[in-house]
Amino acid sequence: MSDLPAGHTVGPLVDEAQIPPWLRTLTDDVDALTDIVNSRGGDRARLARMIKSARNRRAAAVLILFAGGFDADPASPGGLPDDAEVLLLERATTLRQHSGQVAFPGGAHDEGEPYPVHTALREAQEETGLDPDGVRVLANLPSFSTLPSPFEVVPVLGYWETPSPVRAVDAGETARVARIRMRELLDPANRFQVRRDFLGGRVYQGPAFMVDGLLVWGFTGGLLAAISVASGWELPWDTDDVRPLDDAIAAAKSSQEHGLPLDLPFPPDRDDFHGPAEEGR
Repeated sequence: MSDLPAGHTVGPLVDEAQIPPWLRTLTDDVDALTDIVNSRGGDRARLARMIKSARNRRAAAVLILFAGGFDADPASPGGLPDDAEVLLLERATTLRQHSGQVAFPGGAHDEGEPYPVHTALREAQEETGLDPDGVRVLANLPSFSTLPSPFEVVPVLGYWETPSPVRAVDAGETARVARIRMRELLDPANRFQVRRDFLGGRVYQGPAFMVDGLLVWGFTGGLLAAISVASGWELPWDTDDVRPLDDAIAAAKSSQEHGLPLDLPFPPDRDDFHGPAEEGR
């Protein structure tokens, strides 16, 4: 059962005039993300049933932070401006969970703090050193359940109107912080799917990106893919290009662990969540 703190709302948190036009299609219908994720079919439905049956899941939040010009580019799909960027981090390889994987800044909710906005901003500041005063929080997106970590995650959408310097604040948690150009991320040449088989059967398949030396997949890659579709930014890409996950990790020269297979419910008592990097979407 979901244990999200009461009181948070799903949808826009500011007037439309404060939202960059290239993000308004997303904020106008945030529930479209859930429909896009679920429509992928395959393992997603089975995993969703498995997760929903789990109890004592913890609340968490991630910050999906976009930077770039406020105005839309009329020549670009969905109006995505040429300088649009998203903030991502690469987790340290020494962590027990999701080591080496690429994630949005974020983490578990602390009891008593406002949720999910404060949680997302606090974790982002702790992990990347960003100045929260430069972030305009736009909307809360629908929550997503994750495996193997027992978390219910609310993505908080933000616009980085006054970008500040960012870095890996704690090398024990974060190996790298990167501002990734969205047009490069969405370049069809940088897109494919990754697949993981176990005991002769598929346990995971989902969208992935290879950009600036980073392999982005799982929760993070799936949510970025869904946002690009919902926002109208996506360009046609080869969805039949399906690569073994281990091969993609090797190609990225990454030491990340994939944390798969996802074939059984996982213990609900883990407390080392620092952003859901690898759960399938």
